[in-house]
Amino acid sequence: MFLKHLELLNYRNYEECCIDFTTNKTLIIGKNAQGKTNLLESIYFLASLSSYRAKNDNELVLWGKDFARIKGDLNKFDTDIELDVWLNPSKKKTLKINGIKKSKYSQFIGSLIVVKFGVDDLLLLRGAPQDRRRWLDASISQIYPAYVERLAKYNKIRVQRNNLLKSYKGNFNLSDFQKSSLEVWDEQLVISGSNLIYLRQKYLKEIQERAFKKHKNIASNESLLLKYNSTVSGDFDAQDDTPVTPEVITEKYREKLLEKRNEEVIRAQTVVGPHRDDISFFINGIDSKSYASQGQQRTIVLSLKLAELELINNKIGENPVLLLDDVLAELDQTRQNYLLESIGDNIQTIITSVDVLSFKPEFLKDVRILNILNGKVVD
Repeated sequence: MFLKHLELLNYRNYEECCIDFTTNKTLIIGKNAQGKTNLLESIYFLASLSSYRAKNDNELVLWGKDFARIKGDLNKFDTDIELDVWLNPSKKKTLKINGIKKSKYSQFIGSLIVVKFGVDDLLLLRGAPQDRRRWLDASISQIYPAYVERLAKYNKIRVQRNNLLKSYKGNFNLSDFQKSSLEVWDEQLVISGSNLIYLRQKYLKEIQERAFKKHKNIASNESLLLKYNSTVSGDFDAQDDTPVTPEVITEKYREKLLEKRNEEVIRAQTVVGPHRDDISFFINGIDSKSYASQGQQRTIVLSLKLAELELINNKIGENPVLLLDDVLAELDQTRQNYLLESIGDNIQTIITSVDVLSFKPEFLKDVRILNILNGKVVD
């Protein structure tokens, strides 16, 4: 997979921008606040239809403009593909592949596949549970595009169910009609949420073995274990456990909702489900979120990202595009070297950095260097 051309219009601080990617390795140099990360974010958005920094599309549109556009040309399985996204915050996104409109995200996502590794990812373990859920959901969506719509459906059901709970005003002595109304939403929530939990377990099972090996290559005396902490089905050990089937999860989900009904009515919100779940990372049996050093936590994230690359290649038969956003300066020499040595010549890699000091001369031989200044790109 190779991104050949990128065009931006009114995106962040880019009024107009066109870049032809001509080599497998591209290094984008610039001082802070010039637009380096914005550029990588636009590529990530073209792949996932979401931003890893913005809460809504308004933030992506250049100040004073009504819309933004991201257009990319790529080659995948020796086939040329044109992707086109128009952002008009007052309306739905307009999505086109080869000039043909697509009405569903799942029809668009998966055309371009990327793995992004930035400074914010290094804080994954220390961040909030929602940060780890966001990482997991984004990773799954790269391989299973329909997951995006399933997640959106679940969240929509949850919001509507919460609205119903709010209407009960904390009175858990429900009438038969109120119980019946809640049970309708319960069943929809259970079916939708059970599928998400199953796919999350399945993905972590697939990533566990690869991440374990990558981690061993950096820290040979340490063993990495991933666990999915479900408020519905309990802890899932990605190394030893088998993913629980959606049918089994469904039964447990129904039981949990009945158990938590009074609490949910009083709090007027859904308190169990994939929106409340988390992921834990253990080194030699010790919870890394609480006890691992900064270096150990960064080794875990590095291992996860390299495992993602390998898993995607295994699943789709091509390497994704790797986006490295100012991350090398945050890694020590050992982890820098391991990361750069792990990037094969056949993986298109787009890197941002404030300078070239973090790179060995031999790495820079085949790298095209672009400079960014105030939203302008120059060779």
